[in-house]
Amino acid sequence: MIKPETKKKIIEKFKLHEKDTGSAAVQVALFSEQIKNLTQHLKEHPKDNSSRRGLLKIVSKRQRLLNYIQTTNPKFYSSLLKKLGLRK
Repeated sequence: MIKPETKKKIIEKFKLHEKDTGSAAVQVALFSEQIKNLTQHLKEHPKDNSSRRGLLKIVSKRQRLLNYIQTTNPKFYSSLLKKLGLRK
């Protein structure tokens, strides 16, 4: 779960225009934050398989969105990966 303050900061950082709250870039950034939080949770609770399943779903959603961004706008894709600190 992402705190509302953190969520607002992420949206402000990755939005494409003034009223943007759900573009692919914003969604990828929010998914990345959720993945980071769930990964930390699973380090502390290694037997929590329902959270592990949720993590895998979120990773899959993020990957699909990244594939979409890569096909539609390759320059933006590479800059987004750098901003998020993802490797590809």
